[in-house]
Amino acid sequence: MNRKKKIYETLKKKDKRANAKLHKSNKPRYISKAEREAKQENDDNSHLTEQAEQG
Repeated sequence: MNRKKKIYETLKKKDKRANAKLHKSNKPRYISKAEREAKQENDDNSHLTEQAEQG
C-alpha cells in the first residue's frame, strides 16, 4: 500500500510541476520602490527636455 501511494504521489508532483511551467502568471513583474523613483525621475527629465526643445 505504501509503495503504491508513494509512486502515485511522485507522479502527481511531476504532473503538477509540468503543468505549472505551461501556465505562466499574468501578474506583472515586481518593481522596487527605488526603481519606480528612478523611472519617475527619468520621465520628468525627458519631459523637461522635450519642453525646452519645443519652446
